[in-house]
Amino acid sequence: MSTPARPRSAAARLSRVALIALVATVPAACGDGAVPVDKAAATAGFDQSLHDRLPDAVLSAGVVRVATDASYAPASFFAPDGRTIVGFEPDLGAALGQVLGVRFEFVNVDFTDVLPQLVRHEVDAVISAMTDTPDREKQADFVNYFTAGTAILVKRGNPQAVTDLKDLCGKVVAVEEGTVQVDLLERSQRGCSGASIDVRTYPTNSDALLQLRTGRAAAVLNDYPPAAYVATDVKTRGHFQLASTTQYEPGVYGIAIAKDRTQLRNVLREALDQLIREGDYEEILHRWDVSEGAVRLASVNAGRTDG
Repeated sequence: MSTPARPRSAAARLSRVALIALVATVPAACGDGAVPVDKAAATAGFDQSLHDRLPDAVLSAGVVRVATDASYAPASFFAPDGRTIVGFEPDLGAALGQVLGVRFEFVNVDFTDVLPQLVRHEVDAVISAMTDTPDREKQADFVNYFTAGTAILVKRGNPQAVTDLKDLCGKVVAVEEGTVQVDLLERSQRGCSGASIDVRTYPTNSDALLQLRTGRAAAVLNDYPPAAYVATDVKTRGHFQLASTTQYEPGVYGIAIAKDRTQLRNVLREALDQLIREGDYEEILHRWDVSEGAVRLASVNAGRTDG
C-alpha cells in the first residue's frame, strides 16, 4: 500500500473544523452519551430501494446508532466545541445516511467497549478506525472502507533516536488498549535481543499521547493518518513528529456490524459501493487529505490472515 497523503495545512484544517462546529445540525441526545455529528458533507443521493431493505428496527427509529472512539483525528474526534464529533468517519456516516434516508448518530465510546456494545445491540454499528482482523471477525462482520498501516510517533526532535520498531527495545511505548498496535508490539518483542519493549496501554489515544508529550514514553504507535495528523497540526506539531514514513502491517478498516444483522451489513456495503461509484466517497477522503487510504470497492470481512 502506498503511503497516505499528509494532512493539508493546519490553518485549512482548523478553519474547516470551526465551520463544522457552526453548521452541525444533529442535536445532542440527552443523558446517553450521544453527541452532534457533522452533516455538512452529506450530498449523496437518496436510494429508495436500499432504504426499504433496512431492518425494521432501523426504519422505525430512523437512526443508525454508531459507536466511535472520538480521540483519533482525523478519523473521529471532537471539534473545538467539545461536543461535535468530526472527521472523515462522521462525514462518511452522514453520506451513508443520505443514501439510506436515515440519520447516523455517533456515540463516543471507549475503544475497548465498542465491540461489546455492538454484540449487546446497544449500538447498530461501529465506525472507529477499527482494523478488520480474523480475531475481530469472530465477534462481528466488517464492511471495509479504508486502508492504513501503523506508524511510530515520537517526541519532537526525536531525543531517543527512534526510527524503527527495533529501536523500541528497552524503551517505554504508550499505546491505546485494544488496538492492533498492542499485537504488533507483542510480535516485535521477538526482535529484541536484550531488554524487551515496555508496552503500556491506556484507555484512549489521547492518554497515550500525553505520556509521550510529558516524556514518560519514548514513542506511541498509531495508525498512519492519526500519527501524521498530530505531527502536522498547528496545536500539536511542536510536541510530536513521525519517526519515519514507514507503515507497518497495513490493514483495512471496517464498519463493524453484529453477526446476526446481515441485512444491515449488506445494505451498508451496497450504500458504500454507491458512494464509491458516484465519487462522494473520494470527495470525503480528499477533504481530509487521506485519499491514498481509499478502497476501490466495498468488501466484507477482508481482514489480513497473516501475522
